[in-house]
Amino acid sequence: MQRLKTSLWPIAVLGLLWGALAQAAEYPDFVTLVEQYSPAVVSIQTKAETKQKDQLGRGHPPIPENSPFHDYFKKFFDQMPDLPMPPRSSVGSGFIISADGYIVTNAHVVDEVDSIVVGLSDRTELSAQVVGKDSRSDIALLKVKSEAALPAVKIGDASKSKVGQWVLAIGSPFGFERTATQGIISALGRSLPSDNYVPFIQTDAAVNPGNSGGPLFNLNGEVIGVNSQIYSRSGGYQGVSFAIPIDVAMEVVDQLKTGGKVARGWLGVMIQEVTPELAQSFALDKPRGALVGQVLADGPAQKAGIKAGDIIVAFNNQPVRTSSDLPLMVGRTRPGASPPLTVIRDGKEQTLTVQIAELPEETKLQQAIAEPPSHNRLGLLVTELPPGKRKPGDQGVLVKDVDEGPAASAGIRPGDIITRINNVEVTDADQFAELVKALPTARPIPVLIKRDNGALFLALTIPDKE
Repeated sequence: MQRLKTSLWPIAVLGLLWGALAQAAEYPDFVTLVEQYSPAVVSIQTKAETKQKDQLGRGHPPIPENSPFHDYFKKFFDQMPDLPMPPRSSVGSGFIISADGYIVTNAHVVDEVDSIVVGLSDRTELSAQVVGKDSRSDIALLKVKSEAALPAVKIGDASKSKVGQWVLAIGSPFGFERTATQGIISALGRSLPSDNYVPFIQTDAAVNPGNSGGPLFNLNGEVIGVNSQIYSRSGGYQGVSFAIPIDVAMEVVDQLKTGGKVARGWLGVMIQEVTPELAQSFALDKPRGALVGQVLADGPAQKAGIKAGDIIVAFNNQPVRTSSDLPLMVGRTRPGASPPLTVIRDGKEQTLTVQIAELPEETKLQQAIAEPPSHNRLGLLVTELPPGKRKPGDQGVLVKDVDEGPAASAGIRPGDIITRINNVEVTDADQFAELVKALPTARPIPVLIKRDNGALFLALTIPDKE
């Protein structure tokens, strides 16, 4: 019996070795990947001039205007010369997409800089110019001049990527050029709070400051993403990093090449997620779609008849599963296009056609969001009846705000529900707006409102000279 155990020992060892060799054979050959494709990865060094006066708080320290020393210090600091300070420098990564010198990186790597130097794998340094950059996608396109053709990456298809696949990141973390790190795809289509137009690829490949703008390769040596962000509480890698899908990046690059800027589609709505509770209140079978909370004045959505309380469940014949899907779909639609849009309103689906406009600049967009829609000739701002105030068969509009004017003089208040005006039943906000436009002047007009569970007629008069 002892002799049999001894004879089986070499066989067991051989089995373990065979298993280890088989596992090693399945492990990705990152050595070949790095040797073949790292020459197309570049380091990016930037410099920005700073001035001492700027560092002192725009001229002088914050001194109260009523202080007797305010004018003295203001005059003193305003007359100070702009003294040169050591230039601010930073490092990032990028990759060459064409032999004639076009390079992709992150927009934040080259934002507000005075000079850009690109370092190649053979230690050659070339001055680069910004062709264009797009802060919303965090993509920038650079151009360098070289007498020789430059090595370029292969562009892959990010839509074919799957969670669990191996990926390789190459960049310059902390200035250490052409550093290679490996990992897997942890998730796809991640939506981050500060980025509404990028469905990020999440990976666990080690990415640190300096990796920004570098490529994310698949095992075929194709670039499927642009490393952009990390999630960290320490400032360094903690196992979660994000890359911009290469198809999104190349769409931006194509527009930057041709026009120097990116035109995105705009719908003109403020949306929110449909929670299980909201889904139940809107009689949905399950949470889905994007709930419209606000329709911006004079935007594409308002012109198409979209209303607050609509749930957008499909855009351009593609399902909208969560609210984060919609900005991505609309943003990638060219302005001027007229895709179909499906909404659920009062429990029924209906399809509208909306003409997509161009997304305004950030400052104008914020202004449009902050400004309420203009009041009508009555001095009223009304909205559709919210689900909490709507009972079966109810019609009318909810008064949100009242300015000085005929409505205020008649006694209409915020919170009133207008159900009839000039003896015509009010069905919705659009119809109410048309009724208001046609109202006569210089004579009393009956208005029926609901207030505190009761009904009340009021007499409203529009002056002859408005």
